[in-house]
Amino acid sequence: MRHISKLCVLGLMGVGFAGPAFAADDDDGAIITFQLENDTFANTDRNYTNGIVIGYSPAMRDTPWADGLADVLPLMSSYGRERVLFTVGQTMFTPSDITIREPQPDDHPWAGFLFASMELLSEAERHLDHMSLTLGVVGPASQAGETQSFVHDIMHVAEPRGWDNQIDNEPVVNLGYKRSWPGAVRAEPLGLEADITPHVGAALGNAYIHANAGFMVRLGQSLRVDAGPPLIGPSQPGTAVFDPGAGDGWYVFAGTDVRAVARNIFLDGNTFGDGSPSVDKNYLVGELRAGIEVTLNDVRVGYTHVVGTKQFETQRGLTNHGAVSIAVSF
Repeated sequence: MRHISKLCVLGLMGVGFAGPAFAADDDDGAIITFQLENDTFANTDRNYTNGIVIGYSPAMRDTPWADGLADVLPLMSSYGRERVLFTVGQTMFTPSDITIREPQPDDHPWAGFLFASMELLSEAERHLDHMSLTLGVVGPASQAGETQSFVHDIMHVAEPRGWDNQIDNEPVVNLGYKRSWPGAVRAEPLGLEADITPHVGAALGNAYIHANAGFMVRLGQSLRVDAGPPLIGPSQPGTAVFDPGAGDGWYVFAGTDVRAVARNIFLDGNTFGDGSPSVDKNYLVGELRAGIEVTLNDVRVGYTHVVGTKQFETQRGLTNHGAVSIAVSF
C-alpha cells in the first residue's frame, strides 16, 4: 500500500500527570473515531501492510446498561465510569513481493480480516480496564484482496497477484482485555507534564491467543485528555476515545510492548483443515512505539510509528509501520 501521503513523526521520551481517559458525566458527548495503519510510512509493502478502523462511541448518558455489564464481567471495575465503543475494520497481510502469483511458503501468508467489535472501557480511580469482543471473518470473505487491488489500481502501483493463495474462510471470535495504570509515575519537568503508564493484557480466540505487557512515557500538556494513542488489535495500549473537556493539549510519547504468542491465525493458518498457508512463528515478540498527539477543541489527532521484532523465523526485515488516529467529539 505504498505512495500514500507520508507523515513526519517526532518521538521523545520524558518521565507523569494523568486523569480521565474519556469525558466526564457533565461534559459527555458522542465520539467518532478513525484509525489507519500502513507500512508505507516505513517505505515497505509486506507483512502487516494495512489496517483501517472506523468507530462510534455514544454519549455515556445513552448507554446506561454499560454500568451493569461492567458489574458482571470479570476483571472489569464495578465501581468505575463506563464508556462503550463500536467499531468496524479491515486488516491485511501480504508477502514481501506482491507481484508473484505462486505460493511463497517462507514468506508471510496472504491474509485478510474483516471484523466488528464492541469495546467496554471502565475507568476506576487508579486504573483503566478495557474489554473487547470481536466477531469477523478471515479469508476471501474478508474482501481484503479486492480492497488492495482497488486501491493499487487507483494509485497506479504494483498489482497484488497472489491473493488466490490466502488462508481460507473462517469465522473469528476473539476476546481482548487490557488494564493500564495512567499516571502511575508523575513529574512536571521544565514546566511540562510527564507520566509513565504501564499496561498488561491478553487475547483469547481462534485468531489471537497471547499475553502482553509494556509501558508508555509521555511528555507534554493536558495529558489527562486520554490514556495514550490507540493501535489496532486486541489488548493494545491506548484508547480510541478521549476527554474533550480536558482542554487543548499535546504530548510526545515512546513506549514498548512485549507479547508471548500462542496463536496468530495470520501466521499459523486456519484452525481446522489441512493445507492452509502458514509459517513458523516466533513465540516471543516485542515492539517499540513513538509519536505525537495533539488535541484541539473537540478533535484529537495522533501519529504512532511502530518498529517490532521479527514475528516469524523466515521474516525479511523488522515489523515496521505507521498509525494515524483521529477522534472527533460532538
